[in-house]
Amino acid sequence: MAQEIVNPDGEVVLAEELGNARVVTLNRPKQLNVISSKVVKLLAANLEKWEKDENAKLVIIKGAGRAFSAGGDLKMFYDGRNSKDSCLEVVYRMYWLCNHIHTYKKTTVALVQGISMGGGASLMAPMKFSVVTEKTVFATPEASIGYHTDCGFSYILSRLPGRLGEYLALTGARLNGKELVAAGLATHFVPLEKLPELEKHLLRLNTGDEAAVGSAIKEFSTDVQIDEESILKKQSIIDECFSKDSVAEIISSFEAEAGKEGNSWIMPVLKGLKRSSPTGLKITLRSIREGRKQTLSECLKKEFRITINTLRTRISGDVYEGIRALTIDKDNSPKWDPPTLEKLEDERVNLVFEPFEEEDLELKVSENEQYRWTGKYEDSAYCHQ
Repeated sequence: MAQEIVNPDGEVVLAEELGNARVVTLNRPKQLNVISSKVVKLLAANLEKWEKDENAKLVIIKGAGRAFSAGGDLKMFYDGRNSKDSCLEVVYRMYWLCNHIHTYKKTTVALVQGISMGGGASLMAPMKFSVVTEKTVFATPEASIGYHTDCGFSYILSRLPGRLGEYLALTGARLNGKELVAAGLATHFVPLEKLPELEKHLLRLNTGDEAAVGSAIKEFSTDVQIDEESILKKQSIIDECFSKDSVAEIISSFEAEAGKEGNSWIMPVLKGLKRSSPTGLKITLRSIREGRKQTLSECLKKEFRITINTLRTRISGDVYEGIRALTIDKDNSPKWDPPTLEKLEDERVNLVFEPFEEEDLELKVSENEQYRWTGKYEDSAYCHQ
């Protein structure tokens, strides 16, 4: 396994049982609460225990410091690049956990004070109540570094209005707290200064009754008005451009719009798109498009295949080159392979979507309630190889 940074100040996940409430805190503030193997293992263990505990009625998840969670631990992936499947366990556990977060039986509240990106946002968006603030920043920027939109986001983003999902996945565009509520990716906007008091209030309520919890959060929340320049006000252009069949056609259509009056906002977005990994873009577009017709479990199984094949560099090593350029050497000058969209045939892209030769190697998430908590990594074919 690749080495991962641990929190020297104590546990990477803090779990508290307070009356009928259960509070879990992601506790790696210096690393922006990035998700490691240990974090996922502890989260999953606590959530399973609490779902089965009759006294646990309400589950609150939050992040320590200025971030909720910045997503996966990129350095961990990079460090394991030369050893086969060094990060397979954390990937398997995370996608398996995503299924349970979406389908959790108790009332859940995410208190999202700051950065919530990539896999970190998968601990926010599916919650029954997701509370964001003026400091919240959301993005799914994976395509730009040669990766793909994962952790259930091919399911979540594909269900947003129009082609907003394709736009967010391909461009890695950021949304603020108010935009998240307006887009349906969060439920309430609460000013940051009121967040501690809201948490205390929810603990005092000591109930998991959805109506009561929702009403309590509403008391602290403010109505959302998005700015005129918000990307959410550009839906018609997004729908027109990002409905095209291919990444190349999307970019071409977007370029045509950029030349029109009032569309100066497009140029920096276009620049980012053109600098992104062609492999990451093509895989991501296809995954989002497929996601529209897939169930949650189908999306997660597909994302697991893509991730394992991507980390195994089946068609390209772009993910490691992207991480190197962004976080290791920080030169922001990745050398993509292949370097252009034209040089990556769709037949090559097909390879990362193919089911594994052995059915046992697929992610085990069940839509059957009876087998809800089965399929753990410990019981998988991978653990016994």
